[in-house]
Amino acid sequence: MRVVDLRSDTVTMPTPQMREAIYHAAVGDDVYGEDPTINELEELGARLTGKEASLFVTSGTMGNQLAVLSHTQRGDEVICETESHIFYYEAAGIAVLSGVQARTLTGDRGILSAEQIASVIRTEDIHQPPTTMLCLENTHNRAGGTCYPLSTLASIYELSKKNNIHVHMDGARVFNAAVKQNVSIDKISCYSDSVTFCLSKGLCAPVGSLVAGSKKFIEKCRRQRKLLGGGMRQAGFLAAAGIVALNSMVEQLYIDHENARLLADGLANMAIAFDADTVETNIVIIDTLPLGQTAAQLSHKLAEKGIKVSQFGEHKIRMVTHYGITADDVNYTINELSSIVKG
Repeated sequence: MRVVDLRSDTVTMPTPQMREAIYHAAVGDDVYGEDPTINELEELGARLTGKEASLFVTSGTMGNQLAVLSHTQRGDEVICETESHIFYYEAAGIAVLSGVQARTLTGDRGILSAEQIASVIRTEDIHQPPTTMLCLENTHNRAGGTCYPLSTLASIYELSKKNNIHVHMDGARVFNAAVKQNVSIDKISCYSDSVTFCLSKGLCAPVGSLVAGSKKFIEKCRRQRKLLGGGMRQAGFLAAAGIVALNSMVEQLYIDHENARLLADGLANMAIAFDADTVETNIVIIDTLPLGQTAAQLSHKLAEKGIKVSQFGEHKIRMVTHYGITADDVNYTINELSSIVKG
């Protein structure tokens, strides 16, 4: 049976070029700082983001948690969006690991404004935790892959600097934002003190993320990574794939965006409440309630056709286009979903 896996861009497989690079990678002990391929990847990550340094970590979650550990002290408060990854999907890590409190705000399709943020910054008061960090997710996963406008990032960053607040960008899919906005990633990351991005989603590397920032910040992150058990030895095998990802896979993300647009346009013609204009990058989220079905019911029917999707609550389904998903796969999905909708 044909299989179209739209659950996530985390299901991507390493390319033949990556496998070749892994096989030939020069390696050493990274805890000693002696893995040349890790060092090359970290230098590349710093250069692309316009930061002084970067650090290879096992996942975007680890990168985000290292950022909180390094930017805050116990008892601080961190502002984040209500459905942001760092709050929604990271097992209460900021509370468990850093001992900080989350102050959540509901964004416009995941996007916060400077005015919203300004309204919740704590004043000097012994009864309240100090606001020391802000986390922005770009693109925003649960909002459907939405991107922060550069002007919004600029105004938020200016506000944060006036209030001595560290800005961290959870840029798991920030390269999707860069491709969508037709800018280099440093034009986005310049509005944050630190940024995390994944190599293992749309960029297809098998494992890993990078967190980037100042040299002092990365030194703190390196120590905290060791604390969390993230110090790796001959990790250059993984870094080799990451180098290929950054050098050859960014430009192809526009194909994923085109396929998401194709899917969105197809869905807009069906009897479901769906606005195709909400799709910006590679994530499509639909509401199953107008169909009189739960997400579980529709997911099951699609699975019978070989189409895998993610349930995003009782009545929401997420579909993510990525490397390996073709326009033909998308058309097949549209046709099968249309048959289900028509009954």
